[in-house]
Amino acid sequence: MTDDHATDGPEPERRRRLHHWLRERFGSPAAVYGLIVYSVAIAVVSDHEETLPGVLVKSVLTLVIFFVAHVFAHTLADHGRLSLGAAIGRAVRHSAGMLYSSVPSTAVLLLGTLENGDAETTVSVALIVSMVVLAVLGYSAYAERGASRALRWVGAIGTGLLGFLIVALDYAVH
Repeated sequence: MTDDHATDGPEPERRRRLHHWLRERFGSPAAVYGLIVYSVAIAVVSDHEETLPGVLVKSVLTLVIFFVAHVFAHTLADHGRLSLGAAIGRAVRHSAGMLYSSVPSTAVLLLGTLENGDAETTVSVALIVSMVVLAVLGYSAYAERGASRALRWVGAIGTGLLGFLIVALDYAVH
């Protein structure tokens, strides 16, 4: 007699752990903020930089500068009650989502650069990927709340559109 559930047991647990890992890295406030900042950086840099490698390098450098500022702010805020090392460690862990969330769009820019792709098209795809990541986060948030599939999709579309609006408004200011 075999236990049919013996092979099924670890799989839901793996999916739960994977979902938790992804949510921690991509779904934190720092990750969402970083994704929006990075999207604006890509859009603004692409207006002033004609080459795709230039867009990639300047956008990533902009994100790194914002990441360092975020780490600095959290370190300063926590250093009164934590040692400097502990405050920096906590700040880096808290802010790391800013870097994680940029990976999909950076991958698009990097692939476009390696393939000598058209800068305008590659930048557009990278920005669309950013909005898709936001939409997936919206869907995931509604799923965690137990919402129906229809409401999850409404949440995904609304999250993606709100992200687009924020990026567009910030871009317009710059």
